[in-house]
Amino acid sequence: MDADPAAFQDLQTRLRGPLLPPGSPAYDEARSLWNAMIDRRPAVIARCLGVADVVTCVQFARERGLVLSVKGGGHNIAGLAVSDGGLMLDMALMRGVWVDPAGRTAQAQPGCLLGDVDRETQLHGLASVLGFVSTTGAAGVTLGGGFGYLTRRFGWTSDTVRSMTVVTADGRIVRASEEENPDLFWGLRGGGGNFGVVTNFEFRLYPVGPEIVGGVTAWRAEAAHDVLDMYRRLREDAPPELTCVAILRNAPPAPWLPKDVHDKPIVALVVCHSGPVEQAEKMVAAIKTFGAPVGDVVQRRPYVTQQTLLDATQPKGRRYYWKSEYLPGLSPDLLAKVVEHAGKVRSPHSAVILFPVDGAISKLPEDHSAVGNRDARVVLNITGSWEKAEDDAANVEWARTAWRDLRRFSTGGTYINFLTEEEGDDRVRTAYGKNYDRLIEIKTKWDPTNFFRMNKNIAPRKT
Repeated sequence: MDADPAAFQDLQTRLRGPLLPPGSPAYDEARSLWNAMIDRRPAVIARCLGVADVVTCVQFARERGLVLSVKGGGHNIAGLAVSDGGLMLDMALMRGVWVDPAGRTAQAQPGCLLGDVDRETQLHGLASVLGFVSTTGAAGVTLGGGFGYLTRRFGWTSDTVRSMTVVTADGRIVRASEEENPDLFWGLRGGGGNFGVVTNFEFRLYPVGPEIVGGVTAWRAEAAHDVLDMYRRLREDAPPELTCVAILRNAPPAPWLPKDVHDKPIVALVVCHSGPVEQAEKMVAAIKTFGAPVGDVVQRRPYVTQQTLLDATQPKGRRYYWKSEYLPGLSPDLLAKVVEHAGKVRSPHSAVILFPVDGAISKLPEDHSAVGNRDARVVLNITGSWEKAEDDAANVEWARTAWRDLRRFSTGGTYINFLTEEEGDDRVRTAYGKNYDRLIEIKTKWDPTNFFRMNKNIAPRKT
């Protein structure tokens, strides 16, 4: 591996963006990730300013045997954006978004956060299917499949991508779409960073907002069984415009919750109805008036603020450990176990979360794209979150114990973007199911040496 300072000096002369070696003022900030459990030190960080910088870095890393990693939002739970001793591409300076309101499409660069895309598209009353936390990188969400408040209406995030521009392992720039390089396009829609560095995403947009009905209603944990039973029945009959996320955790010190509830166990429903506002208000009234809520901020609001509601629950710099599964539905037995394990959290920031994803994803065949999992109806996410390294063992064990008990309710699939650092080949295979063998073939064609391996890796076939 050639990583001598003279080589990096030569690399800098060929880049428009800055090159950050260890010890430079911006190095530690650039290598830092959302999950503080990940602490790796790349040999050098390239802050790319364009596609030419990406191509130059790919060629440089390949010629010198350096591991290449790519940081978009840096929000991945496994910390795939950074490797020890490698070359890291930091896309933070490539955050442009261009909207075509007539064609209902948006072009987004790889450094974009979800909030960047939402801000530009909502100027035109349009939206893409993106995730639940606005500081997440759009590239990582999309390449892993992606889901959010609009998934029940329009599908996985990757279902809404029309094309991608990709720098391949041999330094070529190619376009991937249904018409051009369709095999690569198939693999990119769920296959993560296994096939190249995507430098542009073309998203299909849908009329949403700018005003929707959304927010959060919360109850004391004593009401959890009744609330979740209501939630189960609501989910079965809900129109695709209504998405309702159930969260069981200790109450944060939010101003809309009374102080005597702070730090006490609660169950909360995060509501988003993206249909006609008057119709939405009638539908969510049943949620707002159920039982005896201790707090309620479900109301008319801009869609862009709905997209930030959960940001404060996942700040950068905490320690995170997750376990996740796709579920075929919400049985009473499952919900009883969810309540049980939520009551055993070891940190006030940890939670058990149920995200509904039924609806549009099931209207396409399992092999439509790499993400698959079109039998999923709910995402179970057991989210360990805490502050201090000395609390790692207790919090990790809580998440693992809950997962070991709850995974029997799984479809057998899991969301690739929620796999943690130590989850390897067996879990990657589980995430892709029957699509895995096809992904191996695409990997073998486009990256036969496994140059792109800082990911939830799909190894090429040995020849």
